Amino acid sequence: MLAGHLREKNGYYHMIINYKGSDGKRKTKSISTGLPVKGNKKRAETMLLETRKNYVPEDISTGKDIPVHLLLEQFIKDRAKSVNDNSLSIYNHNIRFFIRPYFEDKTTKVCELSATVIERFYNYVKTEHHATKKVILQLHEIITIALDYALELGWIDTNPAKSINPATDEVSILFTDFMLDWLEMMKSRIETTTFASYNSVINKSIIPYFKEKAYTLKEMEENPKYIQDYYQHGLNSGLSPNTVIRRHANVRKALQHAFQLDLIKSNPADKIERPKQEKFNGSYYTEEELIKLFEVSKGDPMELAIILAGFYGLRRSEVLGLKWDAIDFKAKKISIHYTVTETNIGDGRGNIVVEKKGTKTKSSMRILHLVKPVEDLLFNMKKEQAENRRLCGSSYNEKYIEFINVNKMGERLKPGYLTQHFSIILKNNGLRKIRFHDLRHTCASLLYKKGRGLKEIQEWLGHSDISTTSNIYTHLDPSSKVSSANAIVSVLEPTKEELES
Repeated sequence: MLAGHLREKNGYYHMIINYKGSDGKRKTKSISTGLPVKGNKKRAETMLLETRKNYVPEDISTGKDIPVHLLLEQFIKDRAKSVNDNSLSIYNHNIRFFIRPYFEDKTTKVCELSATVIERFYNYVKTEHHATKKVILQLHEIITIALDYALELGWIDTNPAKSINPATDEVSILFTDFMLDWLEMMKSRIETTTFASYNSVINKSIIPYFKEKAYTLKEMEENPKYIQDYYQHGLNSGLSPNTVIRRHANVRKALQHAFQLDLIKSNPADKIERPKQEKFNGSYYTEEELIKLFEVSKGDPMELAIILAGFYGLRRSEVLGLKWDAIDFKAKKISIHYTVTETNIGDGRGNIVVEKKGTKTKSSMRILHLVKPVEDLLFNMKKEQAENRRLCGSSYNEKYIEFINVNKMGERLKPGYLTQHFSIILKNNGLRKIRFHDLRHTCASLLYKKGRGLKEIQEWLGHSDISTTSNIYTHLDPSSKVSSANAIVSVLEPTKEELES
């Protein structure tokens, strides 16, 4: 229902309707009631209520943006003469009591209708209104012919109702169609970077594999092996078990949503055996290698980024998200509370940079001690940036003035630049190739080797769970295993008395 109110003008009531146009901007429409103000307030309020329910703004009065319930009413109005009285009575009753209340409440547009959305409506009517199969078939007939009407007018390209067979208990929605609908639903519920990951897995892996097989949700439910076969296909193609596990997470979560909507009676993903997770085995530098890296990167645009990752264990997103207000020179503290990442959400724009106030997890928001060498470097960078700003004048990019890691023109360093330039530094200086993120592992391994406890390392790195710290980093120091071996080696060595006997 649109918003609106009454206004008195020249002794008459006028209805002021507020709505969002097709361009996304708020608009108003003034409509005269023709009723004098005196003695007609209740009648005017009734007219306003009715208008708010039925008014269709001019710029969305036709086409794919028209609300579903108004499409049905327009269809009935245009085709009433071609429908016999008995059918027309049934149509009007079902629209009034079932279809209109449901779709009007959800403000569903014609362009948003899919087999999943329609099937969800049928399941709602079955569950909440205990509708018989006869009623469901009547509702399906109305929706199908109304969408055929929309198809004739060119408002939609296909009729999604025709892929549903409500005459049986079987849900005929294709698994691939449901995955795409679920993905679209999740778009507004999760972080942009998380959506990008979901989008990549679903559109680049799940859809291509299952599309030709054309399995329905019901078939997936009855044959969990189809999911197991998909995982095995990935493993046979060279994917790591951890990659397959991430794909399993998407499949299971989507099918759990289908289960909650009563589209399936159980989640088949719970019945298969997922691959065993591989233990992390990342690369890291020794203390000597890290010292050499710090030396060769002095004066490089990435000098601070390398120190922040290697000494403080910051993630790439945390390095690029560091702002000047996060540095407290007096209290000698660095606050980690902002991130900058790069991702691709598959909308044709390519890679996009995502800024976020907050970090990967709540625990990642942490305060670290500002040591003197880093303090001096930051102080010099601040003076250098002020000088670059003065020299460049109006050509200096003021947009990122609050960020620390910028180039001489004031442009913030991009995530891809850190990754690529880091590799160049290593290659040009004969250093062993590792990833930029491996500097974080290097920091952790050195802390562990220096005798820092897991709890301290967890807080320094910003892990939400100490088990993460333990699983990833405790194997990185081989010397600890040597010490353990030496501690009990005596049981293998004969004593002096045993040798003499």
